Amino acid sequence: MVRVGVVGAGWFASRRHLPELAKHPEVELAALCRRSPEPLARLAEHFGVPETYTGLDDMLGHARLDAVLVCSPHNLHHAHASVCLAAGCHVLMEKPMTIATADAVDLAARADAAGKLLEIAYNPPWWPHTLWLKERVEAGELGEVEAVDIRWSGDIRGVFGRQPLPENLPGVVPPTMFRGDVEANGGGHLIDGGSHQVCEALWVTGLPLRDVSASMDAVPDDIRFALQMTFTNGAFGSISSIGDSGYPGRQVWGMYLGSRATALVRGMPFEITWLAAGQPPVVVTEKDMPAPPQPANSFVDAVLGRAGLRCPGRDCVRYVQAVEAAYESARTGRRVAVEPGGIPAPG
Repeated sequence: MVRVGVVGAGWFASRRHLPELAKHPEVELAALCRRSPEPLARLAEHFGVPETYTGLDDMLGHARLDAVLVCSPHNLHHAHASVCLAAGCHVLMEKPMTIATADAVDLAARADAAGKLLEIAYNPPWWPHTLWLKERVEAGELGEVEAVDIRWSGDIRGVFGRQPLPENLPGVVPPTMFRGDVEANGGGHLIDGGSHQVCEALWVTGLPLRDVSASMDAVPDDIRFALQMTFTNGAFGSISSIGDSGYPGRQVWGMYLGSRATALVRGMPFEITWLAAGQPPVVVTEKDMPAPPQPANSFVDAVLGRAGLRCPGRDCVRYVQAVEAAYESARTGRRVAVEPGGIPAPG
């Protein structure tokens, strides 16, 4: 049995991770922590959690825990994960890993030193279509990656406090609206939802970055951004994301161009058109793709020794690097070089 505590127990945790943990037969949701008592009590009642705390140190000092889910505002990720690791807990943390690259490197090193698991819930390692693409890339079916292009549009102004939230917003408690605070969020749309798109480009291709340039509608509180990336093999990447689209629903388009094939991505829901030289097009829909376990279940498997981490902290350092370089580029108007990321392997 894995005893799990949650810090930053709120709207997003109640939508995504807590339902999985609450129904997992090998998990005991032991404790919840957040600063506001009233929503804390609502969450505890809804998910049947016996212990609640308004301070993380108090929870770590009194609750008997094996692991902690960190869903606090982005600027608290490093501090909260650090004390959880020091307390002997494995950590599953919402994206982004951290706001600053130095903090991401430090956190990954702390996890290694403590001998504890650190996993970050960026979406791509748990999306069927990106997993399908990564498998094709690793098998060599795409050939040498030559270019990546990702386009996203949707209306996320509500969670940034720029317009009223929908009345039918899912979740047990409402959002705290920290995303509208540039300091707490660590920036704007790019560091929040855009982190997933950055992760996708790097995770699917497996390619290190050489440099990044970026344009934004406002720095650092962007709601629209565009990135241009150069990978170390000479391939080019681009990401553009519109967070205040007037189009109803979310649209995702992508293209992965290789020396042997091209993959065209359309969502949501997702489907991939695979174009290989001299062969008829193949269309693969989500129902045709294996569905990986979602982050909380996947993390529990890793804690119990049944599987490895799908998105370990040490691999996520480069996603933080890319986002940090993009904000620097947008602020200075210059292309920003990206140093080789990560930390030395343990041992």
